[in-house]
Amino acid sequence: MTGSEVSSSFRLAYVPGVTPAKWVRVWNERLPDVPLTLVPVAPADADGALRDGSADAGLVRLPVDRTVLSAIPLYTETTVVVVPKDHLVTAADEVGLADLADEIVLHPLDDTLAWEALPGRPALERPATTADAIELVAAGIGVLVVPQSLARLHHRRDLTYRPLTDAPQSSVVLSWPEDATTDLVEEFIGIIRGRTVNSTRGRRAQTAQAAQAPQPAKSKRASGKATTRKTSSGKPSSGKAAAGKASAGKNARRGTGGAQGGKRGKPRRRS
Repeated sequence: MTGSEVSSSFRLAYVPGVTPAKWVRVWNERLPDVPLTLVPVAPADADGALRDGSADAGLVRLPVDRTVLSAIPLYTETTVVVVPKDHLVTAADEVGLADLADEIVLHPLDDTLAWEALPGRPALERPATTADAIELVAAGIGVLVVPQSLARLHHRRDLTYRPLTDAPQSSVVLSWPEDATTDLVEEFIGIIRGRTVNSTRGRRAQTAQAAQAPQPAKSKRASGKATTRKTSSGKPSSGKAAAGKASAGKNARRGTGGAQGGKRGKPRRRS
């Protein structure tokens, strides 16, 4: 697919916890004739959905396969620990990994944090998903370390969370196949970067700018333009000035407009 191809719709994949609503709203205002379809994907399936064309672009978490996918960083999330509301860590505003040393820290298979060494004590089995791990936390089996957006997504009244100051963080990016940077992908990049309608890249913006460009004014020959001719001295003289002089000469010859132009009296008789 080349950058010049235009699709009738735009498919945007997104992983759990990411909220694309504000960008979708701008898209619908700016391109009302191009439907944007949201495609929810599991974290493990995000790369595949972009590579096989199931989505044109995606709001996903790092890492992504940079050999075939382009990525623009959007933001980095705060990492939190999810615990029951009566847990000891709730006494503090924030905690460190050392505070979890005696805790069973659940590590779901869809975890998006790049751990060098897992904190606390491992559970006997890894939960399949973050949602499963949340259920285990509510059952009092352990605690869970996740990006804050996932803690909010799986909110329960009997659970709460606290920021972890020294834990790995998750970064959210806009990603798409490098060889499929279409006009609509460029449009969405412009939206997330806050470009205005006039500065947004892509064929649609270029067409709009061309349509709004002012047309060159037609040149008109000025009417009543003074002509130039040479006087007897060889110097250029404007037509208006020459006309004025000619008029003055005629008046002088006719005897009007001056003392010499008065009527002569009758001649006296000789005595």
